[in-house]
Amino acid sequence: MEKLALFGGEKTRTRPFPRRTPFGEEEIELVTEAIRSQNLFRWSGRFVSDFERGFAALYGVGHAVAATSGTAAIHLAVGAVNPEPGDEIITAPITDLGSVVPILLQNAVPVFADVDETFNMDPADVERKITSRTRAIIAVHLFGNACDLDALVRVAKKHDLVLIEDCSQAHATRYRDQYLGSIGDIGCFSLQQSKHMTTGDGGMAITDNEVFADRMGLFADKGYRRKGYGPRAYAFLAPCYRMNEQTAAVGLPQLKRVRARVERRMALGRRLAAALADVEGLRCAPTTPGSEHSFWLFPMRVEKWKARDFAVALSAEGVSAGAGYIGKPIFRCAECCASKVTYGESHFPFESRYIEHDVQYDDGTCPEAQQALDRMVTIPFHENYDENDIDDIAAAVHKTARLLPVASS
Repeated sequence: MEKLALFGGEKTRTRPFPRRTPFGEEEIELVTEAIRSQNLFRWSGRFVSDFERGFAALYGVGHAVAATSGTAAIHLAVGAVNPEPGDEIITAPITDLGSVVPILLQNAVPVFADVDETFNMDPADVERKITSRTRAIIAVHLFGNACDLDALVRVAKKHDLVLIEDCSQAHATRYRDQYLGSIGDIGCFSLQQSKHMTTGDGGMAITDNEVFADRMGLFADKGYRRKGYGPRAYAFLAPCYRMNEQTAAVGLPQLKRVRARVERRMALGRRLAAALADVEGLRCAPTTPGSEHSFWLFPMRVEKWKARDFAVALSAEGVSAGAGYIGKPIFRCAECCASKVTYGESHFPFESRYIEHDVQYDDGTCPEAQQALDRMVTIPFHENYDENDIDDIAAAVHKTARLLPVASS
């Protein structure tokens, strides 16, 4: 009698999945060249500037500004918006804290819009959350699938808001006929180790808006108006997020390869989604109409089982899986929101003369997000998998769905 591996049966997959190998000989050669130059500082080197120009060209925009992380790239964008203390910026409840920290670091208030069936922000709830203090929307393209950008662009234009795209999980991914990141006013990318293209850590912000580009360039460099020798001039309060030459040397070769990586992930993701289409009680997360899905992870919604039970059973079959992604909406995970732990004991900006109402994040803030997380199972995914790997994943999911006891209500 067939049994789940969790209960003593044979594992579906006994050999390890292939390791991801994002770096090659060209990265090694350029990093070596950077180190041999005896200079890793961006302003006296060439690699960061070349990387910025190449990144802008790939996405068909006029400007790119390099940064130290995806969080830093989003901070550049929020810095370009230049909100007043207490202004509001709307973002997603299912995301990394990197989408939220920059809002608070600029003394603005994060507002969270609930999600739709794609796990992405619901444009209708975004519009419901707009107030007279709203300055911008940070649209998070989760797992490599676009938000409904047609609707979000309309909302942003209607209310005269800056639209920032967080493309940390959606490199070289098309929406209609454009790459994500080039559609809103500013696009932000993470280059952290797990991303479609990576420098280990790093970030990039892109825009066609010259005013935003100039401000982001200054914002990444302490507001420093560099003009050679003489008295220094710093334009405004800003951090130091300069990328170094070694990091950019790693990124440059990947500009040529990122789209092929994404296309490979898309082909594998479509194969797995098709193989799982007939699994009763399980749904692969839908792709937003008009969008490609570049599968940073492979997300599923389970209806008949507890997500944790399904993930544990699937992992026992030899296919790594996680339940709930971040577990709770990000404002419940982060004490800077949940308990307003910000600057000393002040709770600023939540408790200040700039806020006229009590800001609370609770179970009623984004109920659909919590329900989605409670039903979410994710499978690690990358371009080094082959078709046999995908078929083994599908077989393990089918077996788990067939044999795992249904959760009692």
